[in-house]
Amino acid sequence: MKNIETSVGVIPTQGKKEEEEAKIEEDEYTEHRNEMYFFLWEHPEYRISAVGRWLENSKGEVIEDVDTYFLHITRGGRCDSVGECLDGWSEQDEEAEEIWETLCKRIEETDGLEQIICDEESFGL
Repeated sequence: MKNIETSVGVIPTQGKKEEEEAKIEEDEYTEHRNEMYFFLWEHPEYRISAVGRWLENSKGEVIEDVDTYFLHITRGGRCDSVGECLDGWSEQDEEAEEIWETLCKRIEETDGLEQIICDEESFGL
């Protein structure tokens, strides 16, 4: 996965079962964050931003679940689904509203979203 921002920390991990005598290993990890945006090829000025965050151990293995989310188009707040990006907002122009809805629908239909959000700077649909 592509690395945009990183920070290093330590998390405890459980040792092998044979060594379970309260011994806890400490494993270095790196936090990664990638912010990117989706756009329509036919209307590149319409964009929806997304963020991917994950931790990698010193071996480069992803630990814990990858956290992906979208950013609201006006407030910039976290949205757990792409449809939430338009909540509380409406476009006065019907054509523009249709374009936003098309962008959301294409994002929802895209395979491999988690990987795209974590690896790409932008992604045209």
